[in-house]
Amino acid sequence: MEPTLHIPRPGGASKPPSGRRTMLIVAGALVVVVAVAAFALGLVHSAKPENTALTSPSVPTTSRPVAAAPTTSVAQQAPAPPADNGSRAGLPVRVDVDAINAHSSLVQLGLNADKTVQVPPVSQPLQAGWYKFGVRPGEVGKAVILGHVDGGGQLGIFNKLNQLKAGDAVKVTDQSGQVLNFMVRQVQQVPKAQFPTQAVYGPSTQRELRLITCGGSFDKASGNYVDNIIVSAVLA
Repeated sequence: MEPTLHIPRPGGASKPPSGRRTMLIVAGALVVVVAVAAFALGLVHSAKPENTALTSPSVPTTSRPVAAAPTTSVAQQAPAPPADNGSRAGLPVRVDVDAINAHSSLVQLGLNADKTVQVPPVSQPLQAGWYKFGVRPGEVGKAVILGHVDGGGQLGIFNKLNQLKAGDAVKVTDQSGQVLNFMVRQVQQVPKAQFPTQAVYGPSTQRELRLITCGGSFDKASGNYVDNIIVSAVLA
């Protein structure tokens, strides 16, 4: 059985002799005095301010660095590019979409100072660009190519992107001359404020391609179109 706490009955224990009782009282008093003194010293010590000027600086907590995720022009996050271990696909240099008569070389697009994705110069609306911090066309994942719908008073390279339909072909040529054939699966028009980050930049087990331009109505106040046209294609 487990021991139980024993509480003696009041007056149940016999009293010690008077001389011994006096010694116990004196000893108890000394214990109380020592305890009070120690407590007081503790309070004084704890109240003393620490000389922080002479203390060592705290060691910062170390952690694995996390690469900042790039974002699109509507502040959507994109994943970091895969490591180049010599087995990556060739750099894309050209895109051709015969169904809408869109043909352009490809410039490499990086990030602006505010971490938004660059776009081809508006003064060159017929120039398309490839987002270089994403995967390359032909690699597992989602490569992204961007182009203007118009600019500088003329039509842009992707002015008819919204007219594509499932089954249409998109050809991307790499620097070695290899032509990759992608097949359109879906064409979407979405508000820029609801840009589908995962659908564009999220991981994929397939070799995919995204073509992006502006669309919808033109907002004169902001000087921008209110929507994005997003074409999803997969390597044929």
